[in-house]
Amino acid sequence: MLKPMLFSVCLSAICLYTNAQDNTSFIIKDVTLIDGSGQPARSNVSLVVSDDTIAAILPAGINYPVKVAEEINGAGKTIMPLMVDAHCHVGILKGTTIASQHFTPDNVSRQLNKYLQYGIGTVLSLGTDQPQGFMLRDASRADMLGGASYYTAGFGFGVPRGTPPAAFGPSILRPGSADEALQQMQHLVTLKPDFIKIWVDGAPRMLPEIYRAIITEAHANNIKVAAHVYYLEDARQLVDAGIDVLAHSIRDQEVDDALIRAMKLKNVFYIPTLCIEEFGLVYGAASPGWFTDPFFVRSLEPGAWDLLNSDAYRKQQQEDKDRDRKIRAFAIAKTNLHKMDSAGVKIAMGTDSGAQPVRAQGFSEHRELQLMTAAGIPAVKAISYASRNGAALLGIDKQTGTLQPGKKADFILLDADPQLDVRATQNISGIWKNGKQIR
Repeated sequence: MLKPMLFSVCLSAICLYTNAQDNTSFIIKDVTLIDGSGQPARSNVSLVVSDDTIAAILPAGINYPVKVAEEINGAGKTIMPLMVDAHCHVGILKGTTIASQHFTPDNVSRQLNKYLQYGIGTVLSLGTDQPQGFMLRDASRADMLGGASYYTAGFGFGVPRGTPPAAFGPSILRPGSADEALQQMQHLVTLKPDFIKIWVDGAPRMLPEIYRAIITEAHANNIKVAAHVYYLEDARQLVDAGIDVLAHSIRDQEVDDALIRAMKLKNVFYIPTLCIEEFGLVYGAASPGWFTDPFFVRSLEPGAWDLLNSDAYRKQQQEDKDRDRKIRAFAIAKTNLHKMDSAGVKIAMGTDSGAQPVRAQGFSEHRELQLMTAAGIPAVKAISYASRNGAALLGIDKQTGTLQPGKKADFILLDADPQLDVRATQNISGIWKNGKQIR
């Protein structure tokens, strides 16, 4: 038994489960811990896992009072939580094409496993799933389907003859009136989606009375709504209508204090998806420094690397008539993220991965962290956006998202410290989900 005086050296988050039993499975000793809370990392601690749960976090010099099955030397390594991608698309990408017919149990399972192999423990697929997605979601949440835990918005709401693209499939709901939107929502909520997704921009745009009807009905059923946005004016109107999440950066102009105040007052989350802007530009010039990195190459679908490496694709980006607008949009997106972060708006990490071949599932999430830090957000804070805040957005933060005693043992063991260089999140030594090592 530990002497009481030893507990005085523990911070409030460094404590023991008093009912710890001999079923403790392993301990990682003398490691640096980034717990996902946004607080500074802790050096020289030991993480104790019992079954699927974090049992204790101790100063490295203190011995755990019960026998463990395995001891892992964590010296020189760093632990961070598994990440949450709060905006992605599962199952519709295969090879170099996007199509609804790609959405099969095998393809969904394959992609969920890929996400987890890259340290993404939970994904929210926003609005492009097919009917069997709900069955697969239930199987995932019952631990009957491997890989990342799968959350879904099911069938998103678009615009007749407008966004999103027809390739996303016939499951996209495209109401022509508020009454039709209400009828479609009343059917959709019976399937118990985890979220509702709406596309409001593009030509033609979704009418405000339609998205207001969707938001009102969603909230009546305790479901949050995420909006695909681009324009500042759309964001203003959506926040006024009660939107819960702006699922992309505002990119046409810089945000103002009035919008920021409204978002904070209404607890609206902001998902910047910076990486999609970069992917739309970066291949038009010299290849990016990570282009031949095996970490990137492995994340691509078959044939995608050859596509991106082709002269035709480079020429397409170089001669894109919208290239100057995209460059400006990327710069505005980074500025707006910095403004939102500085003002204390709630930010979660999302990537739109899986919606195009260039948006590689797994790599995109690590690249998003790098772009966040390049926009002026410290690495530990960016990691909290990709873990704690994503879990909070999905309502699962009592179980996961931060590394604390009593929460799920969902974490990545890294060979280097992302506080020094956030690219260290790619140096993965091991991955655990629900206390089980999967890599």
